[in-house]
Amino acid sequence: QVQLVESGGGLAQAGGALKLTCTTSGISGIIFDLSTVFWSHQAPGKQRVLVAAVDSGHVAHYEDSAKGRFTISRDNLAKTLTLQMNALKPEDTGLYYCSTKYTAGGLKEYWGQGTQVTVAS
Repeated sequence: QVQLVESGGGLAQAGGALKLTCTTSGISGIIFDLSTVFWSHQAPGKQRVLVAAVDSGHVAHYEDSAKGRFTISRDNLAKTLTLQMNALKPEDTGLYYCSTKYTAGGLKEYWGQGTQVTVAS
């Protein structure tokens, strides 16, 4: 059984920083290495949107509002991913989810339960 668990959320001031971590279990190293990994954000009352991703070639991609502020990274040996969030803004408030997606030979996608981030104005 595959499980993803996010941690590191909490309260921060505007302009501050938080580091989110996603730990995984039940997924093989080969599958994890071949997967794209993601962080997504859901603000209160809003749709869930992609914030950042790292593909199997270790190329990072960012949503426009995250560029220059957030950094996504992955550790294939530990099968974890992180999101370093700097220069936080009140609109960054909401739930943050990690996910993995493997598409070769059929789609496999897994999601965590989310961690709450609150940024004071």
